[in-house]
Order: sequence, then structure tokens, then C-alpha cells
Amino acid sequence: MARVLIIGCGCRGLALAQGLRERGHAVRGTTRDSARLDVLEAAGVDAVLADPDRIMTIVPTFEHVTVACILLGSAVGAEERVRALHAPRLDMLLTKLVDTTVRAILYEARGAAPADALASGAARVRAVAQDAVIPYALLEADPVHYDAWVDAAPAAIDRMLTVEVSAGSGRPA
Repeated sequence: MARVLIIGCGCRGLALAQGLRERGHAVRGTTRDSARLDVLEAAGVDAVLADPDRIMTIVPTFEHVTVACILLGSAVGAEERVRALHAPRLDMLLTKLVDTTVRAILYEARGAAPADALASGAARVRAVAQDAVIPYALLEADPVHYDAWVDAAPAAIDRMLTVEVSAGSGRPA
């Protein structure tokens, strides 16, 4: 059993959390909306109010986490803000993350965010994970196809956990 952190635990994140809990994993999820805390808690998620625009609100959530899921592919807001989530904010998040118990990263590489921002974010995750020699997965499932996305995300986490346990390598999952 692993503790999985879902950064951006919206509708798809909640579905992922439920699937992970069914597999026996503990799940912590972040939301920027205090009204969602009760929804997450009711689903068995350790809910935390945290904002990816303020990285230091997320850093404490890394405690005792094995897998970090960065689900910001469909983050909403001004384009400048969304692009920042996949560039300087992501860089800061990854810098903090590698010095924690996190041993695998899932990055949502598809979504409503600009494709070039997501591609840039994916390259950042790949580089950091390879440098830190930890497994990573780029979730390429299109969130428009909800069922396929909900199947692909936990499968990627399962592959990363298998890679980490069996080989300890930083190859993509």
C-alpha cells in the first residue's frame, strides 16, 4: 500500500482517488476550494486546502507520500496563470518534491491547458525524474474521454509502483 498525493483533486482526481482506495492505497488530495474539503473527506480522501500557485501550501502535503499526481492539465484561469502552473510553478514544485519521500510522479500531460505548456511541463517532469532516478509517468489519456482517463491514471500508478519495487529505476512507467 502506498500513500498517493493528488494535486488538483477535482472531479477526475476524485475518481482516481476512489480507484486508488479500492486498490488499498491511502490518498491525500489538494483543493483550492474550501467547500470541496467535505466532499473529499466523505470519499475517504485526506483533504488539504492548498494552491498550486502557492507552492509552499503544497509542500507540507508531501509528508509520507510515495506517489505525487500532478493533475493540472485542465486547470482553469487566465492563460498566463495556467502557463505558469506548467513552467515556473512546476519547477518549484519539482525542486521541493525530490527532497521528500515521494518516489514516483504522475503528470497529466493532456487537457484544456495549451498543448505547448503541457509539453513543456512533461519535459520538465521527465528531466527531474530522470535526474533524481525515480519513476514517472506522463498521463496522455485525453480527459475528454473520462472513462479512458479514469482507467489510465491508476494503471500508470500501478506500473510506477511495480518499477520502483522491482528495479528502483527512473525509467518512464
